[in-house]
Amino acid sequence: MTSSEAGRHLARFQQERARLNDLVLKYAGRGIKRLYSIDAQVYEGGALPAKTKELLGLVASTVLRCGDCIKYHLINCREQGVTTQELDEALAIAMVVGGSITIPHIRRAFAAWDELSENH
Repeated sequence: MTSSEAGRHLARFQQERARLNDLVLKYAGRGIKRLYSIDAQVYEGGALPAKTKELLGLVASTVLRCGDCIKYHLINCREQGVTTQELDEALAIAMVVGGSITIPHIRRAFAAWDELSENH
């Protein structure tokens, strides 16, 4: 995949995620909307900086093997200024906690990180 194809891949992911979120919010009741609100608020800076919270989200998403969540947190990690070294250490924790079954997800996480790095 070329760097321009990779950039388009992540852009499509973000567009599709936004489209689907709009649909959810169009039809969702109070319970789902409250959960969406909590999800947004929990990643804001507080006692832990937003950067640390995104890394925690990335580790949890990797252990749970949620590909969309991993991409989402990688994008936010990039926006929060996470370094490649920090990413490597966080994904190492995810692999130790989640076991070898997380390896394919870690491969794709580094591929997405590479795409994000090429687009910055």
